[in-house]
Parts: sequence; structure tokens; C-alpha cells
Amino acid sequence: MPSVRQQLNIAAAPRTVWNAITTAEGLTSWWVDEARVDARKGGRIVLTSEGDDGEPVEEVGFIHTCRPTSKFEISWDSNSPAPTKGTRIQFQVARDGDETRVSVIHSGAGILDDEEEWPALDKSWKSALKALRSFLES
Repeated sequence: MPSVRQQLNIAAAPRTVWNAITTAEGLTSWWVDEARVDARKGGRIVLTSEGDDGEPVEEVGFIHTCRPTSKFEISWDSNSPAPTKGTRIQFQVARDGDETRVSVIHSGAGILDDEEEWPALDKSWKSALKALRSFLES
């Protein structure tokens, strides 16, 4: 199964990084325009961002794994209008010396199978993680 894999270190505590990827307040500070998160296994997550046409695009997913300060995994609804429909995102958070390492694995069919779309998604994750680091280190 194809996947995008990214990681970077952030000069922040694991709990701080965790809150930025698992709460509505955190997610809207670096990634999306609106968020609703029930951060527990089986919980629902709804993220809204502006699409290429300027209209809002809503992604709906369910949380498969929620291990506080270490692992957060989302499965996106396969009927969603979002380009990431039917894919899965896994965030892993771990202490790395004085910093925290955050890793993202975005896997699944659909957009990741498209040879033209995959590089854009890879670049998008690089930018998103840099935005996360910038937000948390400012």
C-alpha cells in the first residue's frame, strides 16, 4: 500500500505536540480552518479547509487509535468529497532528547495511488509539519 512518510523534531514537550494534533484548538492553529474532535478510540473527527475552488471541503473520519502523547490514528470516510477519502493518517509522538519527534504516515488507496497526486500530498505534509513546528516554537 502506498504511503507518505514524514517526520521532524520540534522544540516542545510531547504533551504540547499531542494537544496540537488531537484538539480542535490545536488543529486550527496549524492545519485546518475548522475542527471538531472527539479524541478517543471510536471518536469522530471533522476537519474543514478551503478547497482549490474557495469552497469549504469537509473531511470526516473516525479515530482508530488514541494513546495519549504517543499515537493518534484517523481513518477517513470513503464517501467523503475530500481528496483524502478512504485513507488513513497515523501521528506518532516521541521524546527525542530535548525535543519531540512527530512522525506522520498517510496511507491508503485513492489519492495515494495517483502518480500525479502523490508528490503534491507529500509536499503538503512537509509544509503542514513545518507549520506545526513554527506554531509550537514561536
